[in-house]
Amino acid sequence: MTGDERQQEILKLVGERGFATIEALAARFDVTPQTIRRDINRLSEQGAVLRYHGGAGLPSSARNTEYADRRISRLAEKEMIAARVAADIPDNSSLFINIGTTTEAVARALGNHAGLRVITNNINVARILMARPDFEVLIAGGIVRNADGGIVGEASIDFINSFKVDFGIIGCSGIDPDGTLLDFDTREVRVAQAILSNSRRAFLVADHTKFNRGAMVKLAPLEAVSTLYTDRPPSDHFRALLGERGVGLVVATGECETAGRPGIPGPRSGMTDTGMTGSDDRAADEREE
Repeated sequence: MTGDERQQEILKLVGERGFATIEALAARFDVTPQTIRRDINRLSEQGAVLRYHGGAGLPSSARNTEYADRRISRLAEKEMIAARVAADIPDNSSLFINIGTTTEAVARALGNHAGLRVITNNINVARILMARPDFEVLIAGGIVRNADGGIVGEASIDFINSFKVDFGIIGCSGIDPDGTLLDFDTREVRVAQAILSNSRRAFLVADHTKFNRGAMVKLAPLEAVSTLYTDRPPSDHFRALLGERGVGLVVATGECETAGRPGIPGPRSGMTDTGMTGSDDRAADEREE
C-alpha cells in the first residue's frame, strides 16, 4: 500500500468512526506510529482531519473558518495559483469572479491585463479591479454579507444569468473524495452554480488544503469545471479522478497537464516538470515500511 492509499484509508476510517487513535491505525496498517503521525499531519494540512493528542478526528463540515483568518492563510500558495490562472486569461476577455480569498488573489493577479470585462458578486474583487480605466467591472446586486463582502441572493442569480462569458473563476471550501465540490452557504452555492452554467470555460482555484475537506452544501460535480488550479500535486486518488472526469489540472509550482478535455491550457514554455509522485517524506515513509 502506498502512502496515498493508506491516507485515503485513514480518512475513510476516521469518517466512519469519528476518531481513530494512532496506535489502532498503526496496527491496522502494520506500520510504525511515526508513519501514522506523518500521515495525520498531511491530512491535517489538507484540512481533511483534525489532529488530536493520540489520534485524528473529523473537522467541522457545518461552519467555515472566519474570513479574516482565511484572507491571510496560505497567502503565498493562493498568489501562486492566481498568477497561473492570470497567465491563461487573454486580454479583452469576459469573465465571472465569485466569492473567496483565492478568487480575490486572482483579481489582484489580473492587474497587468488589458480590456477585461469582469462580472462579480464580490465587493473586494470589484474594489481591486475598478482602478483600471480600461476594465469594465459589473457588480451583482443582492444581499451583502458583512463578514466578507460577498453578494448573494435571488437578485445576484438573476444578474449572473443575464450574461454568457469566456471564463468563470470560482473557488470552493472543499473537494470530497468522490469529486463533489462543497461549500458552506446555500446562497453562495446557488450563485456559483449560475456562474458555472453561464461560462464557456470554468476554472476552479483551490489550494491543497481543500482536498478531502468536508462542507455540508453540494456545489457541483468535479466535471462541471474545465480546469483545476492548485498549488501542490494532488494524491493519486484525485489525479485518477480528474483523469476519469476529463478535468484539466494545473499545478502552480510549475507543472501543467491536461486530462482529456480540449482547449485546456497545456504546458507553457519555461515550466519545470515538478513530478506528481509525491514528496521525499513519502519516499521515506515507504522505505520505513
